Amino acid sequence: MNNIPSVDLADFLSDDPKRKQKFVDQIGKAYEEIGFVSLKNHFLSDNLVEELYKEVKAFFELPVEVKQKYEIEGLGGQRGYISFGKEHAKGKKEGDLKEFWHFGQEPSSDANLTEEYPANVQVTELKDFNHTGMEAYRMLEKTGIYVLRALAIYIGLDEFYFDKWASNGNSILRPIHYPPITEEPKGAERAGAHGDINLITLLMGASTGGLQVLRKDGEWIDAIPQEDELVINVGDMLERLTNNKLRSTIHKVVNPPKEEWGNPRYSIPFFMHPRSEMPLNCLEECIDEENPKHYEDITAGDFLHQRLIEIGLIKK
Repeated sequence: MNNIPSVDLADFLSDDPKRKQKFVDQIGKAYEEIGFVSLKNHFLSDNLVEELYKEVKAFFELPVEVKQKYEIEGLGGQRGYISFGKEHAKGKKEGDLKEFWHFGQEPSSDANLTEEYPANVQVTELKDFNHTGMEAYRMLEKTGIYVLRALAIYIGLDEFYFDKWASNGNSILRPIHYPPITEEPKGAERAGAHGDINLITLLMGASTGGLQVLRKDGEWIDAIPQEDELVINVGDMLERLTNNKLRSTIHKVVNPPKEEWGNPRYSIPFFMHPRSEMPLNCLEECIDEENPKHYEDITAGDFLHQRLIEIGLIKK
């Protein structure tokens, strides 16, 4: 396997039970083997993708002092602007060579949440920035819920097991800007090797190159989707919940060759988090004599808090 497997969401959405099961089997097997797929026929239109990139590029081109006024203390980087080099991979001291923005959940009026999410930060310089960001947020959330339904079937759960946890969940949309590299990075990469914290991640923009995935045999391979595909990977929460049945694969964004240092890179991941009260206790369906329970019980909220400390966004 020299690239990540490609799957078609249209198979899962079809009225043909065989096509639906084919998608379930394909994505389940891929997530057991490498933890990554590229997905076509998601809910993001080409026009929405184009509009989002236009707004994101316009934001990151704003003067530093303008962007910095949107970096809000006390939110642990969960909303608004996060400046260059602030985040690092777990276990690394060097900050990643990136700056980014966070859009968060705007729950429906009947969400019955046990927690209050921080309000999204409104960018006054760009009238369409927040609206476009949240439109993309909704389409990625919708896509993610269908992927989780397929995985629920694969695991042996009710198809809609994840719906109550992922709908109105604590998900984050993160437009990232990797600026041109101006000097030799001392041990730093655009994004150091890491696993994602959440249930699944849906990534726009991987087609620009740089994303690498660690195969089971220890080889790094390039993840190269088609232009219209999303890259979707398993996060640590889902690996924990499934007692390592589905794999949260280590991945990174490598620095480009020196002759391409002058080129910026943009990518936009959607980190699909459940509601904080979701138990991540290993599912009984994933525990047996050959695969005993590997993790202690914990809620999604407590697990997230631990990891935000480890990557430097929250101080102890």
